[in-house]
Amino acid sequence: MRSVFQLFFFILFVQVAAGQTGSADIYKDIKKFGVLANVLYVAAHPDDENTRMISYMSNHIAANTTYLSMTRGDGGQNLIGHEIREMLGVIRTHELLGARKIDGGHQLFTRANDFGYSKTAAETFNIWDREGVLSDVVFAIRKMKPDVIINRFNTDTSRPNHGHHTGSAILSVEAFDLANDPKAFPEQLKSVDTWQPRRIYFNTSWFFYGSRENFDKADKSKMLAIDIGAFDEVTGESNSEIAGRSRSMHKSQGFGSAETRGESLDYLDLIKDAKGVIPKSIFEGIDITWNRVDGGGPIGMKVKELESAFNFKSPSQSVPLLLDIHRMITALPESFWRTVKLEECNQLIRQCLGLFTEARTTKYEVSPGQSIPISVEVINRSPINVVLDKIIITNADTTYAFNESLKYNQGLLKELRTIVPDDLSIPYWLRNKSTEGMYNVPDQLLRGIPADQPSIEAELSLLIEGKPFTFITPVTYKTVDPAEGEIYRPVSVTPPVTIAFDDPYLVFNVGKERNINMILTAVQDSVSGTLQLQIPDAGWKVVPDQIPFTFSKSGESIAVMCTVTPPKSEAQSMLRPELLINNKIYHHKTTVLDYDHLPYMSVVQDATVPLRSMNISITDRPIAYIEGAGDDVANALEQIGYNVDILDPAGITPGSLSKYQVVILGIRAFNTVEPLAYKNKTLFDWVQEGGTMIVQYNVNRGLVTENIAPFPLTLSRDRVTEETTPVKITAPDHVVFSLPNKIQNEDFEGWVQERGLYFPNQWGQQFISLLEMNDSSEAPMKGALLVAPYGKGHYVYSGLSWFRHLPAGVPGAYRLLSNLISLGFKNGKS
Repeated sequence: MRSVFQLFFFILFVQVAAGQTGSADIYKDIKKFGVLANVLYVAAHPDDENTRMISYMSNHIAANTTYLSMTRGDGGQNLIGHEIREMLGVIRTHELLGARKIDGGHQLFTRANDFGYSKTAAETFNIWDREGVLSDVVFAIRKMKPDVIINRFNTDTSRPNHGHHTGSAILSVEAFDLANDPKAFPEQLKSVDTWQPRRIYFNTSWFFYGSRENFDKADKSKMLAIDIGAFDEVTGESNSEIAGRSRSMHKSQGFGSAETRGESLDYLDLIKDAKGVIPKSIFEGIDITWNRVDGGGPIGMKVKELESAFNFKSPSQSVPLLLDIHRMITALPESFWRTVKLEECNQLIRQCLGLFTEARTTKYEVSPGQSIPISVEVINRSPINVVLDKIIITNADTTYAFNESLKYNQGLLKELRTIVPDDLSIPYWLRNKSTEGMYNVPDQLLRGIPADQPSIEAELSLLIEGKPFTFITPVTYKTVDPAEGEIYRPVSVTPPVTIAFDDPYLVFNVGKERNINMILTAVQDSVSGTLQLQIPDAGWKVVPDQIPFTFSKSGESIAVMCTVTPPKSEAQSMLRPELLINNKIYHHKTTVLDYDHLPYMSVVQDATVPLRSMNISITDRPIAYIEGAGDDVANALEQIGYNVDILDPAGITPGSLSKYQVVILGIRAFNTVEPLAYKNKTLFDWVQEGGTMIVQYNVNRGLVTENIAPFPLTLSRDRVTEETTPVKITAPDHVVFSLPNKIQNEDFEGWVQERGLYFPNQWGQQFISLLEMNDSSEAPMKGALLVAPYGKGHYVYSGLSWFRHLPAGVPGAYRLLSNLISLGFKNGKS
């Protein structure tokens, strides 16, 4: 196991190792080499961070700047696919890493689980393990040793704000002093030292004051105004241009941003200074030069010489001086800055050599125990004397000795082999069962790092002018596509055979059996075994419970099926598939994440499937579903017996709608589906002729049309986040609550994450409000579920979070939606 610093700094510098660097970027890194400053930026979610401030600190000030996000954004919505919860968290984690690669910052997390929107910090702390998250913030401070902490949000609980946002600021302020207290979380001191940051700021703006006028009147005596639109003449771009590209990495949340130019003021409001002063600049009173390190003064002078003598046409001329600086840093006593700057020096030497290293293999999915080939290529593109001494495949601890000189610009290729390790590519924070509010990460050294280190690595030992250096290169899969060119993929360690179910959650009507389809896929050649199916709870039955399989080639798949019969009463259980292969048991599936802006990922997870039997009646009606921003509602409806067609919105015509009795719009359809801007009238005319149209929630900004209903309807930001809050049925005699299912108070029990969001707050008199609900200490909201007759049909608007409740198997959510689908159905006719 690597040390806490090695784990973090591998993630820190892996992007440098993966690509080549031009002279302008090398020069920027040399300037950063002379700055010994640390900034920790703190907020709650991916996309909360002010990329302009992070980029400014990293690129203009040249400080080591880290974004600490409390969560991985698992509770958000997904505008690019169907993934929610854990897989959305993986996506947003890598979007953050992509953003940091652009703006030059680094990334950390706590173990806090994003359980969804929260209106108060008090509610947030009731669900998060407050002490656990606080310990992670303290650990991040002790690990990164920031001189300055910058909070994106303030601690004011009197103003409306996301509870996670306010909570992040509260914990950051509390950790400011605790990080220096040896009595606070003393178990951390085995791997890090205590640390006292010098000052902490709130990154404020007019937005937090409600208007620019209010902000103009605000007391700014403790504020610093920062021009974060600074222009860099070396790279030829402004800081705001970099920040715009960085923020645009948050594609799953729809946060594409402009690359702006020109002066742009941002503000830092002082919360606390450890010495009680009000500084006039960010680092006033803090030595951010090499002089802060004992024995660092002479090194600082050498670094200034390095900067002034840098030859943009021949970076390799800097290598001798870099080797001298490397020797001087190595001679320093062990310290945080010795570790950081030694690694920075290593990377500068690598860049100035034009050193290319690549370790590749022939497959991107491999399984434990496999012998796989590894091709290691090394090229020295400088006149400096470099010798390849040896290569160590770290996972197998196998050493290959060479002692071969690397001739100028001539590739040296070595063909090696290694055995795939046993550790499957399960994200470290998903390896253990989590709670609603926290991920379970027992290993202190793993807590906070953004992602796992690569499954297989090649450690290259080189002699540069006779001095030993080590560079670690991840082993990756590489191919050449005729259209796309070179394609790289990380290597994922998966079971020899993986299993996939059609549905991540299996829902049954009480007592009614279902045939369950599964796909088995081989990852390696010549593999056989037995699929064993287990349901631990009495009353459930699975047949067959054992299915033998044999594969000759990797990539082969077979479809298998079992029949699951639920009890004759409502019940819950789990279907656990176990693949017995060579006396080892695997129970995993592989989820592929393939998005253009992210690395291709094969994410391994537990394949256990939740089971839920429910007492539910349905009315068999032909349903068309128009997909919105991504959800599994259509799939959930098919599980309970509905026939659902996915409809292309661009092709909507009166004729194409005529065969359907119900049309359901996916979440945020009126935000994301452009054809609805002109197909809405066709849909409304269809409703008028007798159809039932059910519209799921949309956000009140960015609508493709304001006409989302045939009657006046205004969306708000109203939402109910407490999923246990009481629900009042305001029109108990309405048919929605009686046919085909009798809806009662218990149908609103067991809901997950929230009741609903973006409720309408104004509507035409044609609408009937069916439900009333509110969070604690708030006025009742009546916009959660609205129904309006329109001609011969019905229009329904629902802010209820069907996209969360149905995949989670909430019985009452299924029954209520089934009743809405039945609207207008009488005596077997629509």
